[in-house]
Amino acid sequence: MACPMPVINTKKILELLEEGAVTTIVDNDAAKENVIALANSMRCEVDVEQRGSEYFIQITKRDKGLGLEEQKSGKSVIFISSSEMGQGSSELGAILMKSFMFTLVESEDLPLTILFVNSGVYLTCEESPVLEHLLNLQERGVEILSCGTCLDYFKIKEKLCVGQVSNMYTIYEKMAGADKVISL
Repeated sequence: MACPMPVINTKKILELLEEGAVTTIVDNDAAKENVIALANSMRCEVDVEQRGSEYFIQITKRDKGLGLEEQKSGKSVIFISSSEMGQGSSELGAILMKSFMFTLVESEDLPLTILFVNSGVYLTCEESPVLEHLLNLQERGVEILSCGTCLDYFKIKEKLCVGQVSNMYTIYEKMAGADKVISL
């Protein structure tokens, strides 16, 4: 299963489980570490056994309601300044951004607003690889704002498909009023 599916699937099962054990099987170190981190964040007990090239991660949940729900901190805003995540490989950056948006859609803890500036505005326009995810988030109440100056600069304002055109004052206000800003 490709990243982030082992974590998302494990999280869904753990959220449904009042208490008991779940075993997640993964075939690489990154997935193993990510599932362990999830289990730890939900205050579950973790036991890992390697069998050949696979890791069997047994997660035991003792009490419903501990963990992630307690960590929610209120109003969050995501600030996206590029159509790719990170620096280095453009191809990898596009894959990571798509994976991030998918993970966000699967999350219950949604941001209030996602702000798009610079080349990030391409993600809100026609032919965006994450357009479906952004439309889903908008339908679930997430405010999507794209910088009007940026849309004009790239000559793509008429291609905007999700959210609204915004300005730097509003973008600043959204960031200043947030409890937490996640910058990509």
